[in-house]
Amino acid sequence: MLKKLKELKVRDLALARSGDKGNRATLSVIAYDLADYPRLERALSAERVALHYAGVVNGAVQRFTLPELGALHFVLHDALGGGVTCSLALDAHGKTLSAAMLDISLGDLA
Repeated sequence: MLKKLKELKVRDLALARSGDKGNRATLSVIAYDLADYPRLERALSAERVALHYAGVVNGAVQRFTLPELGALHFVLHDALGGGVTCSLALDAHGKTLSAAMLDISLGDLA
């Protein structure tokens, strides 16, 4: 049975990948089906993602759209506690940040 729209989360429409460069985390959200890309693009603005990571990401959030790939790419500045070699964080590479992206509800915003 299909989930109600209010219960729909990013994980239902896409996968997420992460990477790191110094004190920046990079997150990509890639639609399973290209038909779902416009919904993800509308729902995942840089502002919405910054709000989702408030208290974790201390810098700007940039969004890059890749419609031909059905993907959104985000750069989260000042997000890794100084970078891999400086941080005491257990997950210095940001893998949990990509998992958290999948938990964003699409609800009324999609």
